[in-house]
Amino acid sequence: MTAPSRGRRAGRLATAGLLGAALLATAACGGDTDDSGATPEPGADAADGDQVTIRFSWWGNEVRDEITNQAVDAFMAANPDVVVETEAVDFNSYFDRLATSVAAGDEPDVITMGGAYPREYGDRGVLLDLETVSDHLDLTALDEGALANGYFSDTQYGVPTGVNTFGLIVNPAIFEAAGVELPDDESWSWEDFVQIATEISANTPEGTYGSADLTTGADMLDLYVNQHTGTGLYSPEGGIAVEPPIVQQWWEMTSGLMESGATPSATITAELAGQPAPEQSLIGQGLAAMMPGWSNLLAAYSTAAGTDMVMMLPPGETTEEGPGMWLQASQLYTISANSDHPEQAARLVDFLVSSTEAADFIGADRGIPANSAVREHLIDQGLEPVRETEFAFIERVSGHIDGDFVIGPTGSTETPIILTRLNDGVLFGQLTPEQAAEQLVSEMNAAIS
Repeated sequence: MTAPSRGRRAGRLATAGLLGAALLATAACGGDTDDSGATPEPGADAADGDQVTIRFSWWGNEVRDEITNQAVDAFMAANPDVVVETEAVDFNSYFDRLATSVAAGDEPDVITMGGAYPREYGDRGVLLDLETVSDHLDLTALDEGALANGYFSDTQYGVPTGVNTFGLIVNPAIFEAAGVELPDDESWSWEDFVQIATEISANTPEGTYGSADLTTGADMLDLYVNQHTGTGLYSPEGGIAVEPPIVQQWWEMTSGLMESGATPSATITAELAGQPAPEQSLIGQGLAAMMPGWSNLLAAYSTAAGTDMVMMLPPGETTEEGPGMWLQASQLYTISANSDHPEQAARLVDFLVSSTEAADFIGADRGIPANSAVREHLIDQGLEPVRETEFAFIERVSGHIDGDFVIGPTGSTETPIILTRLNDGVLFGQLTPEQAAEQLVSEMNAAIS
């Protein structure tokens, strides 16, 4: 998942590792009771025993669509009183389409969310307080740290689909072909990264790069800022925490990488920015040794490139002021406050996050499950080597991070749009890093005002 813009911690507060926490028993789907206190059979809460129809939306690719629809089919087989209509679109279109449907009062019953969008829609009264459907959606078996991603304004609005982290996806085969050793990611610096990326580009055929561009999306910038200042783009109070000088430093470094040939030209980066499919990326085509990315996409990039990738800590995690990485919910399942069938929607969410049957289809596509029983079920079923790598990396990161996740304030979903426009200006030489940095902070402040 590439999430929309986000803030994180402001300070160095110790937290327990997500995967090391002891969790409660697996949650079961709840049910209504009649006046006698008995639990009715499925379908008894539908008028005259009729089926009810709910809608469920998400973003993704064809693989995610297929496995999610299989899980939904399993849910409907176990819940014959509910028909689920699914709606899947690509990420670039998803939130525009959601905004249109919300404005028309026609949003899906179960809405997949990410980044700062849950806060924006929750604070506007669009999302259901999940406490109201707790009889049908038991969250006690989910990790509290992951649940925190969907909790704000003293309300639980979202349920984590799984745990995810943002790091560096690496193709060892290209390192080997270039005669460059994999770095020690526990100790390497940004200076080391620049040197390694430049050396790989120099020792591989034209069109192969040491790294894909680092500047698409806000996540790597957020990480870099956090490493150097101890806070991300946003403050817990809902303001802008980043200052122009650190952004200028970031763009000076990334511009230097492009000019040296360590990363692709501005034209190539701009062309690839609108191509979210793994097989269309440079690393998916086997044309880049490194790329920032989300851990739950490690398998997809490995499949696209035809070789097993690995995840590494980004440079600077131990050589700057402090680590910049974070663990978060890959995505969040939310329920529309306007749903005519909130109980059935809650049963679907409960099935998706706490059923081993659903996990047999979805696996770790939406992140490593936050339900310990589901996670153990997947491990017992056996994992492909690349999935073992992902699970192990999440475990390592959980003991590495030292801060709290902070959802960006309302208006922060504009940050990726602002950043992309200004980044294009820097890449094509229309703006200096200093000019772009000043504009970025100014426009981010205006967006959340």
